[in-house]
Amino acid sequence: MYAISLGDDGAELRPLEVWHAEELLADIDRGREFIGRHIGLPDVVTDLESARAFLASYAEKRGADTGSLHGMWLDGKLVGGLLFRVWDTPSGVCEAGCWLEPAAAGRGLVTRGMRVLFDWAFEERGMHRVEWHVSSVNEPSIKVARRLGMTREGLLRENYPHRGVRTSTEIWSVLAPEWREARARGARGDH
Repeated sequence: MYAISLGDDGAELRPLEVWHAEELLADIDRGREFIGRHIGLPDVVTDLESARAFLASYAEKRGADTGSLHGMWLDGKLVGGLLFRVWDTPSGVCEAGCWLEPAAAGRGLVTRGMRVLFDWAFEERGMHRVEWHVSSVNEPSIKVARRLGMTREGLLRENYPHRGVRTSTEIWSVLAPEWREARARGARGDH
């Protein structure tokens, strides 16, 4: 399978598959409270059986071409994940997401990994639009959307009940022509 380097710090993007259930559970356990501040994944992955079930659900999505899951490893240890939660090839629209344990935060891993996945979505798969749905109080994730050149399109007020509290969701997106232009500007800036 693939292992894509995300830089000189030992970070890699790799498939996250059913046989990684123990690693996924350990990753979630190391960051359960941190990760669960904004997303429900720690409430879904609570033991080895539920970790396998979560990974199997994404294996099914990949097989049906409706989603995918990718792990981020740092020095050989799973520290987070990137996903296409929704993947709709006919419409050319997908929704990306992520989680990261606290020890790996602040290193740019999500941004670097998402750049790889956005390139793949737009250039290899022909997607037209990538969306990013984020809690309006999740500043680190909002900063990732900005670094990826996404545009904030709006706010869904109190649309998501999370751990007994109604939270609001910001919708961010980037379109294929915008992504290509930004990447071309970046490449020109490298010379």
